[in-house]
Amino acid sequence: MKVDLFDFDLPSERIAQTPASPRDGARLLVAGTDGLADRTVLDLPEFLRPGDVMVFNDTRVIPARLTGKRGEAGIEVTLHKREGLDAWRAFARPAKKLKKGDAIVFAPSLSAIVAEKGDAGEVTLAFDRSGDELMAALDEFGAMPLPPYIKRPKGGLEEDRDTYQTLFADRPGAVAAPTAGLHFTERLLKAIEDRGVKTARVTLHVGAGTFLPVKVDDTDDHRMHAEWGEVSQATADTVNRARAEGGRVVAVGTTSLRLLESAAGDDGALRPFLDDTDIFITPGYRFKIVDMLMTNFHLPKSTLFMLVSAFAGREPMLDAYAHAIANEYRFYSYGDACLLQRTEDGQ
Repeated sequence: MKVDLFDFDLPSERIAQTPASPRDGARLLVAGTDGLADRTVLDLPEFLRPGDVMVFNDTRVIPARLTGKRGEAGIEVTLHKREGLDAWRAFARPAKKLKKGDAIVFAPSLSAIVAEKGDAGEVTLAFDRSGDELMAALDEFGAMPLPPYIKRPKGGLEEDRDTYQTLFADRPGAVAAPTAGLHFTERLLKAIEDRGVKTARVTLHVGAGTFLPVKVDDTDDHRMHAEWGEVSQATADTVNRARAEGGRVVAVGTTSLRLLESAAGDDGALRPFLDDTDIFITPGYRFKIVDMLMTNFHLPKSTLFMLVSAFAGREPMLDAYAHAIANEYRFYSYGDACLLQRTEDGQ
């Protein structure tokens, strides 16, 4: 499909720079067969049924943005995929200054060697420490990898270390937050559970590739970056049991949806999963397992807007986004949310 089919105009003032407070006070646009409804996230339980199962991503964002020097030249890197205890793929700026074997010094006690150099500014870094020691060094010297449309001073704001983590953040490894999960609070979770809705967790370590623009004219030519994910046997059992009893699968965020669809068989059964996924969902994709999706509002011509167009229809999504813009919803990572029901054709 032509990428231009997923374009729309978004005024810059609609891009949220800070999260809603309280988190569950964000607005919620409900898009279903009955049209559009303007609500708040705290109203979410009204649209769920006893026996449904909500699936959350429990990945934890690490301070993956580092600034350092190769000799006298300044270098900024954003880690995006772990390749080993001491190795990470990263996007570097300016990458043209780097070659294989170069040393980058990020702090007196933290440095890395360029082990490989790839395309489009990507490098593989081998650090001088590994495992927990490397994670501790990132906590000390790294900055939270907020997307470029959230404007921050160099080094970021300390409060983003809390506000850019979800209530479920448990397993370190993401370099971008699963932002639909940012809206959840303990009181909202209790209301969901009181409604008789089950919950389950998966892990998808979101990579910085989620922010990369689509630079091709046709979706067939776009390459997704792989991300590591896990679906446990317990989660698979919970989801399969709920479906067998007539419950719906509600994915919280596109990351949860992408992993569930990667782990589901053509028979609609969810299986344990421990692997990379580079699934790219565009209109025409036949969904195997997810019935509803709660997600934030996404960038024009992005892979995520293509995904929601596949899930709920391209024209309905363009209409919903036009409504959200006209009614001053807040967009992107720190913005408001929408609740979508799956259509049959996704056209």
